Amino acid sequence: MEKIMNPRNRNIIIGIIVVVIVAIAAFIGFGQKSQANKTVNKTVKIGIMTGTKEDDSIWQTVSKTAKDKYGITLKFTHFTDYTQPNTALKNGDIDLNAFQHYAFLKAWNKANNGNLVAIGDTVISPISVYSKQLKNISDITEGGTIAVPNDASNESRALYVLKSAGLIKLDVSGQTLATVKDITSNPKNLVIKELDASQTARALDSVDAAVINNNYAVTAGLKKSDAIFTEPVNKDSQQWINIIVANKKDENNTVYKDVVKAYETEATKKTIAKAYPDKSTIPAWGLKLK
Repeated sequence: MEKIMNPRNRNIIIGIIVVVIVAIAAFIGFGQKSQANKTVNKTVKIGIMTGTKEDDSIWQTVSKTAKDKYGITLKFTHFTDYTQPNTALKNGDIDLNAFQHYAFLKAWNKANNGNLVAIGDTVISPISVYSKQLKNISDITEGGTIAVPNDASNESRALYVLKSAGLIKLDVSGQTLATVKDITSNPKNLVIKELDASQTARALDSVDAAVINNNYAVTAGLKKSDAIFTEPVNKDSQQWINIIVANKKDENNTVYKDVVKAYETEATKKTIAKAYPDKSTIPAWGLKLK
């Protein structure tokens, strides 16, 4: 014969069950909230060059998209020359960097036994030749001096620019890096002066002309309209597209991929167009080169 449970005991058991259920629900809710907070508070450290107000406006747009859409906070480390950001990335001081093009990355990896990879495209900035003495690049005289960046990829780019301007001929083309040894024709016997990229703008007082990367040109107060020749954008320009770079082990990191998505938006395109109405810098993702 079954014993009938005392009503008082039954109420105690029911009360215990309710307390346990509430505790479990609270624990689950707290865990979900904590997980949500983790998502909201994701932080990514990005190395970039010390920028101009134009470049800063672009990253402000990207930062807002990253925060609003993906819950990612971008923190920036600023560098003053091209030798620093890849070393910082390789050493783990930053998570990503965004300052270089494909050719620079390829040359750096080769020279430094690096294992860095591109995970997204940003912009392409056709570089230009500037002069305080000349109005047209064809006016450069016999034996004139032209300053170019001395790192492998940017020197190569500068030499291709001089080739496009009709000043020299090279025995290499396309995606192959050029050096001064590849010059096969130099009708005006021009002197190619190799300098750190950050010094090319400062050299304008002592040379006939200089091939200057855009960030250093802007920092020096040079406008695109001051240029005596500008690099054409065509099918050979793929290697000059600027990129977001990560360590190889992080190339499939979903958070870093979201940073790329935050960059490659219509909002960023509009900011670039507003910052650079002269089209000295243009969006590179999805760019069709002919």
